[in-house]
This record gives sequence, structure tokens and C-alpha cells, in this order.
Amino acid sequence: MNAVAAGLGAAAGFGALGATAGAVLPPRPRLPVAGVCTAGVGAAGCAAGVAALGGAGWSVRLPGLLPLAGTVWSVDALSGLFMAVAGAVVTAVAVYGIGYASGHGDHGLASRAAQAVLPFFALALILVPAAASVSTFLVLWELTALSSLLLVLVEHRERPAVRSAGVWYAVMAHLGLVLLLAGLALFAAHAGGEGFEELRRHADELPPAVRGTVFVLTGAAFASKAGAVPLHAWLPRAHPEAPGPVSALMSAAMVNLGVYGIVRTGFDLLGGGPAWWWLGVMTVGGLSAVHGILQAAMASDLKRLLACSTAENLGLVLVGTGAAGLFAASGDGPLAALALAAALLHLVNHAAFKALLFTAAGSVVRATGVRDLDRLGGLRARMPLTAGLFAVGALGAVALPPGNGFAGEWLLLQSLIHGMELPGVAVAVVLPLSVAFIALSAGIAAAVFVKALGIAFFARPRGGQAAHAHESPPPMLAGMGLLAVACAGLALAPGLLGPGLDRAVAAAGPRGAVPVTREGLGVRLHDIEATLSPLWVVAALTGALVLATVVPRWYGTRRRRTNARLWDCGGGAPTPRMAYTATSFAEPLQRVFDNVLAPEQDVDVTHARESAYLVERVRFRNRVPDRIEHRLYEPVLGALARTGRNARRLANGSVHLYLGYGFLGLLALFVVLAVGR
Repeated sequence: MNAVAAGLGAAAGFGALGATAGAVLPPRPRLPVAGVCTAGVGAAGCAAGVAALGGAGWSVRLPGLLPLAGTVWSVDALSGLFMAVAGAVVTAVAVYGIGYASGHGDHGLASRAAQAVLPFFALALILVPAAASVSTFLVLWELTALSSLLLVLVEHRERPAVRSAGVWYAVMAHLGLVLLLAGLALFAAHAGGEGFEELRRHADELPPAVRGTVFVLTGAAFASKAGAVPLHAWLPRAHPEAPGPVSALMSAAMVNLGVYGIVRTGFDLLGGGPAWWWLGVMTVGGLSAVHGILQAAMASDLKRLLACSTAENLGLVLVGTGAAGLFAASGDGPLAALALAAALLHLVNHAAFKALLFTAAGSVVRATGVRDLDRLGGLRARMPLTAGLFAVGALGAVALPPGNGFAGEWLLLQSLIHGMELPGVAVAVVLPLSVAFIALSAGIAAAVFVKALGIAFFARPRGGQAAHAHESPPPMLAGMGLLAVACAGLALAPGLLGPGLDRAVAAAGPRGAVPVTREGLGVRLHDIEATLSPLWVVAALTGALVLATVVPRWYGTRRRRTNARLWDCGGGAPTPRMAYTATSFAEPLQRVFDNVLAPEQDVDVTHARESAYLVERVRFRNRVPDRIEHRLYEPVLGALARTGRNARRLANGSVHLYLGYGFLGLLALFVVLAVGR
């Protein structure tokens, strides 16, 4: 049997078994059995994806699986890359989830409903890239949205904010589904069939206006799934409110499907397009990157900070995807292939370090019950392993060597800088701006993760929950350990991904181009003559670190040392209230970007009863609202609310009026039918 088919069949079997175990088993055996089955879904899906990256293709039509249309499945190297990433994340997170849900009794993620839905969610993440017809793709897309929505809502009895996040997520997910349905239905209607093979064959025959409309509609739907601005409103709400393992799956695997959709539709099914398509993608990506990281810098909620960082990284991936399309439209196939390879490599790296960061954040929340950085601190001593694993993920997120995020952003910058040689006003304006956006987001990301790591783990504890936290149980540490190993492997040996990355790019983008080749454990770029060997970078950094630590110690041992108390200006020993909080750490950045962020501040002074010159209490409030939401969503929601209130007047209880509505509706239908013929 084909390795891809065997892997997908095993994943489906594990998914059905895990869902059944989650639904029928009693609480004690439910978690390990359902967790192992979910891990099996991930391992089998990852194996199928790796086989596809190795060159094994697979396709099949199953007419009886879906009424009327049937289902069509096809796996190439591009599908394989996304399946492998999703499968690897699912495997590690499922192992982590066994420990996370233990101790919750029959509530939250340990409940019967959650354990039955989780394997289906994992299976849907792996199967979406294997869909090869419109109806199959839409069914799996909706299954992903519904199952993730149910998992986001599992703790709705514990926090009212979960219900609000669920409403936002449900509305945005189904708005995206409507756009996707409209775009793909229009495409299929003009192509004369709904199979991806038919769409590919007839794409060149579509009128330019139809091609553009299909790309805009589907692109908006996929951008919403990826959390790109301005359709990002669900992401900083749903990801923080979901349980830790679900947050990790959504942020490291589910959002990737938005990028997959843009690449599959724009490059493969539509065969590329004019420059304005890809300029739009780059603009959305650049704005998402800067907006996401600025919101992360202002956040004091640890999981919201990570969710906003996801928007930033997916924005960078969209910049690379848009650059690939722009270069392809300009006729430079090799550079287009390099930009697409950079985008896909950064997506893989982001999946590894973001899953690790969200699982580490989940460990913090499970141990303390607190997400507010201003109330955390001192966790390095109480949770040393979690602190070390979070540091590995943070190093990847700041995109500095030796973190695994460095290679992807370096590749992306190489493609953009060399693309500036292409002619055209748009290229001359957009590419330097993109480089500036990447540099700006990387600089702010460093500050963001220094804040998260420093305040949560190295500062003094600011509350009893943080002071009495305990290290996570072994399954959680094992899951995070797997992700940390993946981060280290991607950081030290990105060249191992080279052949698979080339096949994935060839399956989607410019045919015959080989952007990246393996050179030892490093990577070498074709047509640019650039190489990257992270091992040498790590060796140089390690040497510098050793010199910086050993030489001062050696010099210190030769001098007489005197132990003395640190000078404290007479104020006594510092207390946690005197240390930097997450809010105060971000205050300089807030001042720099004051005009962009438009923070809202309020000072409330209560005077003493005896005299107006004596102050009894001062209360200071600082809030940094999302300006896009403030300017875009609040007016729309206000208009909808007013429309709803006014619409109540139409239903006054009169039967005659209702008959009139029916008559007018029938008349309008006849008019539409007459005009449409």
C-alpha cells in the first residue's frame, strides 16, 4: 500500500478510536487512552506528510463518502509539508494534554465531550491539505472550525470571557466560510466542475475579473483563518481563552491552513496572477506583522501576548508568500521559489516554537491559575524545567541565532533584498518597506519575549499563586521536550528540510526551480550564492559566551574579594512591588508608538474627608485598545445593533402585514428570476 494512504488510513483509524474512547470510557482510563489515540493521529499524519515530502504522491476518489458530490483526495509535496507539520504538533501536544487534563476531574478538557472532539479536531487538521475537491475541502474546513469552537468553549462555565471569545470566533469563522464558499463556487461554476484537477485545467480560461474576484474572496477567507488584519479579531480572544493544548494546536497548526489555502489557490489552482494580487497579500502581511507585535508588546496577559505574536509571524509568512507571487508575476521564477521557500520554512519554525511557548504558558496557567504577567514572577525557581523550555521557545520567536526562527527570516530577507533589483515602481516601494517591517517586528519581538521570560520567570513572585507553584507532571514535560528537540533540530540543521522544501515549492509555485539545497547541515541558496551554517554560528556564540564568563571569573580569582551588602540608598531591601512589571516594562515602547497605539489613560484621585489638600487614594488606569477593532468593528456592530432594534418594529403581530411580507418576497423572487434568465 502507498505510504501516504497507509498513514492517512491509520490516522483516521486512530481518530475514530480516540473519539470513541473519549465518549464512552470512564474518567480514569479516558485521558490516557484518548490521548494516546490522538498522538497516534498525529504520528500517522506526520508519517504520511513525510512520505509525501519524500516524493510519494497519492490520490483517490471515494464517491460514497459524501452524498451527491463524493470526496476526492490528493496528496502532493505541498500537502505533505502541512500534514507533517500538523502531525508533529498534534503528537507532542497530545502527549502534553494527558498531563494537562489530569486532575481536572470530569470538567474542562478532561470532560467526555472535549476528549471525544479533540481527536476529530486533530484529524481534520491533517486531512484538510489532502482534500482535492471543493466540497471535500469545505466539509473539512467547517469540521475544523466547529471542532475547535467546541474546544474553545469547554471552560465557559469557569470564565464569562470564554463565551464572548466563542461568539467572536464563531462569527468570524463562519464569515470566512461564506467568503470561501462564494469564491470556490464561482470558480467551480466557470470551470464546469468542482475537482481541483478541473479547476487547474480551466483556470486560464476564466475572465480576468472572475479570476480576481475568486482570489479576493478566497484570499479574505484564508487571511481570516491565518489571523491577518483586519480579520484578526477572533485570534487574541479565542487563543487565550482556550485550554493550553487547544491553544497550541490552534496557533501552531490551524492558522497554517490559511497560508495553505492562499498558496494552493493562488499559485496552484489559479496558476498565479497579476502583481496587484500579491501586493495586496504583502500589504496585509506587513501590517499584520507590525500590528501583531505591537499588540503583543502592550499585552500583560501571557497567552494574549503569544496569540498576538502568532499574528506577527503569520504576517511574515504572508509577506514571503506575496513576494513569491510578485516575483513570479515579474518573470523571476528562481527568486519567487526562494521567497516561497522562505515563507514555508518560517511557517515550520513558527509551528515548533509557538507550540512550545503555548504549552509552556499552559503549564504556568495550570500551576498558578494566573495569566497576568503583573501577578507572576519567580517561576524559574519553582518550575525550572518549564522555564528552560519557555526560554528555548522564546529564543526561536525572537529570530536571533541560535534560535530556530532565525533561518526562515534570514531566507526571507535574502529574497526581498535581491528582489530589489527587479524593475517597477511597486517593487521599488514595497520591498524596502517590507524589509523595514521585518526589521521593526524583529526588534520589538526581542523586547516582547524578554518581557515575557523576565517578568514571569525571573522577577520576584508578586502573588501567592506564583510563589507556591509546582513543576508540571511528566507527560506535560515530555510533550514540551519533544517540541524543544524539534526547535533545536530546526535551529542547528535546517538543511535537512532542503529537499522536502524544494518539492513543496515545486508542487505549488514555479516549476523546476530549486531554491534551497542542503550543504552539510546548513543551507545553500541557488542563484544568489549565499550559504548559512547555523552550527558555525552556534559555535561562535558558544565561544564568545565562554570567554565572557570564564575570563572575568579567572580574573576575579586573582584579586582579593570582599563580600558586602549591596548599596540600597538607605531604602532597605527591594520588594516585588519595587520591581518592573510587564506594564511598566512596555511603557517606553508605548511612548514611542503613542500616536499609533493611542492608549487610554485615566487618573482617579480620592481626597481625604478632612481636607482637599490630602490625598487618600489615587487610582491609575491604562488601556491600549486595538485601534483597528475600534475604528472598524465597533461602528459595524453598532449599526447592526441599531438595525436589529429597528427591525423589531416590522414584527408587530399583524397577520395582514405578514401576508404582505410574503407577497413582496414572492414578487422579488419573480423579478430576480426574470432578470437572471
